[in-house]
Amino acid sequence: MTHSTCPALDYAASADTLHTLHLFTQIVGKARLAQTPWLNHSWSVPLYVSPRGLTTGLIPHGDGAFDIEFDLVESVLRLRTEADVAAFELPGLTVAAFNDRFLHTLRDLGVPVTIDGAPNEMPEAIPFRDDTAPRACDPDIARNFHRVLLTADRLLKTFRTSFLGKASPVHFFWGSFDLAVTRFSGRRAPPHPGGMPHLPDAVAREAYSHEVSSAGFWPGGPGCEEAVFYSYAYPEPPGFREAKLDVAGARFDAALGEYVLPWAAARAAADPDAAVMGFLQATYAAAADGGKWDRAGLECGVGEAGRVRCV
Repeated sequence: MTHSTCPALDYAASADTLHTLHLFTQIVGKARLAQTPWLNHSWSVPLYVSPRGLTTGLIPHGDGAFDIEFDLVESVLRLRTEADVAAFELPGLTVAAFNDRFLHTLRDLGVPVTIDGAPNEMPEAIPFRDDTAPRACDPDIARNFHRVLLTADRLLKTFRTSFLGKASPVHFFWGSFDLAVTRFSGRRAPPHPGGMPHLPDAVAREAYSHEVSSAGFWPGGPGCEEAVFYSYAYPEPPGFREAKLDVAGARFDAALGEYVLPWAAARAAADPDAAVMGFLQATYAAAADGGKWDRAGLECGVGEAGRVRCV
């Protein structure tokens, strides 16, 4: 991760396109949600970073299957079944037009899907079919966002390798529009209070049914108008907010209830990869130590390509 290989992400300049992509990914994500059996902690619904953008992975449909990919390199949505491939361009579409084109394309491919027709986890929940306002979808910004996701995904996957306990995949949640990986202590957590905008409390309570230390990357949004790596714990253990982080630019954001490391601060570090990994490890340690996790039994060294973990 260097200035030459990983670009800046200017939230102010990118926000309109990112918001459009957020709404578009919600529509596609809901197709996966509608077709895929529920997996603990909503692991059945996210998207995944791909070499070209964001993909659903394989979605079952009857005796067959299909997949969908946001090709952010070409600003195209691509849909595939065993028999056929279809695609359409993203720029110039309203949310209503994208929703209509997407559902009609699925029907034309022989995989009709019915989705819930309104956004989740967003305070402005205009039904997709009624959202006819013009939307920005700048191809250059989409490509830049994808390059950032490739780096964030690589670092989070490397971080994941140093944990032996239950851990989520690194996946992209279309509800909150962030890349995330979660570690579990193995113990039950108190019921989550819920209250997230346009998200059933039952979903939040199932997602946080067990103690977690969760980290990820968010390109920014209301309440945090910059791209950041983040880290939080549920339930938040004593002393978590007072942890000392030896990472330039990292801070605890009281409004978010999370530690954040701005993308810009990570890029500015002498060793950006080390800065991000230091942030992820230090904030996890604050959660695990404060929560009295069995760290000796849950942790291991960082994985190396082609080398079996020593036991």
